[in-house]
Amino acid sequence: MTGACDLPGIQILSPKAGDFPEIFPLLEQLWPDRELPPERLRAVFSRGLASLQQEYLIAKSGRQIIAFGSLTIKNNLWQAGNLAHIDELVVEIAFRGRGVGTRMLEELAKLAEKHHCRRIELDSAFHRETAHRFYQGLGFENRGLVFSRPLPVPEGEAD
Repeated sequence: MTGACDLPGIQILSPKAGDFPEIFPLLEQLWPDRELPPERLRAVFSRGLASLQQEYLIAKSGRQIIAFGSLTIKNNLWQAGNLAHIDELVVEIAFRGRGVGTRMLEELAKLAEKHHCRRIELDSAFHRETAHRFYQGLGFENRGLVFSRPLPVPEGEAD
């Protein structure tokens, strides 16, 4: 998985808690049809930063955060070891198609290897056909469907 990024000086870094205000608009681009609760997402982001099973990365162009990616490491019987799941990957609209997403995927894969993962996977909504072609071009295969259903919101937590 190698791809040239045509943006010189792009840095791929681990984010800090103070980066969340710049990451939040990227999440809004990822899920434009959802009302996102900033404080709940900030709390989830903070838990992820402290977790040994999650890894976050950002891409910066100068001082601007232009991409965000997250990875969860799962102990998995199917893989007889660790499995890495990319939970989010989003590149700022103005920077798409310039190799930033490829760089982010490469770095997420390196983190997965560091955690001794045997496989890396992700899921993508049906309507994201451009993203599907992007992932397939980088060696990801469509091997199934994701099924989900909502659960009751825990008591004391706003919906």
